[in-house]
Amino acid sequence: MGDANNSETQKKQPQPPRNNLGGGDSTMNKVLRSIMIWGTLFVVFIIAWMYLHGRQTQWWSVSYSEYMNFLNEGKITEAVIKKSQLNDYEFNGTLRSPETVMRDGREVKIQYFTTKLGVLDSRTEEAWATKGIRWKYEEGDSGWWSLLFSFLPWIGLLAISILIMRKMQGGGSTKGIFSFGKARVKLTTDHSGNRITFNDVAGADEAKYELQEIIEFLSDPTKFQRLGGKIPKGVLLLGPPGTGKTLLARAVAGEANVPFFSISGADFVEMFVGVGASRVRDLFEQAKKNAPCLVFIDEIDAVGRHRGAGLGGGHDEREQTLNQLLVEMDGFEQNAGIIIIAATNRPDVLDPALLRPGRFDRQVVVDRPDVKGREGILKVHTRNIPIAPDVDLAVLARGTPGLSGADLANLANEAALFAARRNSNFVTMDDFENAKDKILMGVERKSMVISEKEKEITAYHEMGHALAGKLLPYSDPVHKVTIIPRGRALGVTSYLPTEDQHTYSKEYIDAKIVTLLAGRAAEQIVFDQLTTGAGNDLERASSLARKMVCEWGMSDVIGPVTFANRHDEVFLGREISQPRDHSEETARVIDGEVRRILTEAMEKAYNLLKNNIELLHKTARVLLEREILDGEDLEKLIKGEELPPIIDRRKPGKGLAFAG
Repeated sequence: MGDANNSETQKKQPQPPRNNLGGGDSTMNKVLRSIMIWGTLFVVFIIAWMYLHGRQTQWWSVSYSEYMNFLNEGKITEAVIKKSQLNDYEFNGTLRSPETVMRDGREVKIQYFTTKLGVLDSRTEEAWATKGIRWKYEEGDSGWWSLLFSFLPWIGLLAISILIMRKMQGGGSTKGIFSFGKARVKLTTDHSGNRITFNDVAGADEAKYELQEIIEFLSDPTKFQRLGGKIPKGVLLLGPPGTGKTLLARAVAGEANVPFFSISGADFVEMFVGVGASRVRDLFEQAKKNAPCLVFIDEIDAVGRHRGAGLGGGHDEREQTLNQLLVEMDGFEQNAGIIIIAATNRPDVLDPALLRPGRFDRQVVVDRPDVKGREGILKVHTRNIPIAPDVDLAVLARGTPGLSGADLANLANEAALFAARRNSNFVTMDDFENAKDKILMGVERKSMVISEKEKEITAYHEMGHALAGKLLPYSDPVHKVTIIPRGRALGVTSYLPTEDQHTYSKEYIDAKIVTLLAGRAAEQIVFDQLTTGAGNDLERASSLARKMVCEWGMSDVIGPVTFANRHDEVFLGREISQPRDHSEETARVIDGEVRRILTEAMEKAYNLLKNNIELLHKTARVLLEREILDGEDLEKLIKGEELPPIIDRRKPGKGLAFAG
């Protein structure tokens, strides 16, 4: 019975109301409550001041001469004398009857007046007695009240300033204005809802292996410590933008069953001196309380740049923050059980002290994915997309070399958008091809008005690129050529490597330069004129030729020597200037070699197209008619085969779109 009564009593107890508001609403409620309290106090002070200083009668201030006239004429009946804080006397008198005086150019009647008496002695009192005045002395206003009301406006301004600063710093927190030095870190302890795991990450198997081992260290440290192994202190994720460094950190947060702190490198630096170092200390203090734990610092190059470089000097706020970070990671005090994971795409600007073992024991390169990784990434990003049976992700992976994970995610999204514009229920291969062309070559500008002459020049220019790519043995296969304006170009010729390449031969680079200059050669052969359309081609060809001579040692005259002049920015952690490492004579030889390579490539492109002039005319006419040709079409034209009619060309998987 007792247990039943207790349970019944617990049921009858009123439950506290649930607060459905989020953290931001609770903070706003605290701010509004503080404003109401301060506002009420301010109003109470004003009312008290008005009550204490209020008058039931209207008192007029008169001059000393007017007071003497009232006194000599015997018009004053009684008075109250108060001594002020300035050691003078205030005479508050009452007239026998209202008297008319001039105030501000008009006549007013007064009966109660006040004036200041500089001196009060026995002769003055005798004069009052002679005139029959009844007077008495009273104490002046309280000094405490006067002081309080003199500071009342400043108290109000201070209260408003505190409220504003508390709102800026998170509003209503108990730390108030002293929370500047607290780290703006996000703590994740519950990894159950809407989490990202390693199954959501593809194309970075090595990085996943390294990070999986870190998680095993935290979950079962004795497995490694029994052999004398120590838990790593830090893992630095390096790689180009969009390769999935932050995604890997989020996957670690989803896989780990330990507290996970995440913060950006820019969150440490503030406008106040010393705040960055204070936030670093606060971050590691919170991490020590939750050890073992993981701390993720995104874009660590914001605070981890070279010390002493650039124009900041040794007292730069970022350097103080970096020094504190170095001490916390591996200083006199050991932070056992805290593993730092950092990400950056600028490892060249990081301070060497940050990269040494003991701070970041492992540096994991998250590079652009290979063909297998790209296929896996496309599978991840097409999980929730209804794709048609004709979609072959392996073909898409082979056709997107050099694209990062973010680029492939954008590719899948653009393909879904193309399908949605067609009101289709499935995303077809044609949608993926159109999305790939949009990403690699730019958006089609079908509304751009181009004259027939300019379109013809563009057709011969692009076909010069395409034929050179088809006829040269070391060139990349031609994927597509179009004279529909895309991006800022009037026409585009795209090449598709058959496999991922990490090193390039001299023959490949020579063929690349020839194909770049073949468009200019075609214009010169057919129209006997030069246009500005080859501007970007010349820039890219000149850059390749100079790298062949100065960086890659591919010149027989210069030999296996590098003369790379790297002009690094001062704020990227490099010196302001670098000495030139070659003479003026060598510079002239370099310029001559670059010019020779470009001239020979131009002659080779000219002769190649001149010997195939009929094929150039034929393919250019077909391109003018169809506006888009792919690699298969170009192969058929070179073999002398006829292309099917345009109306039959719209079949799934071709990825071709025609204007008109």
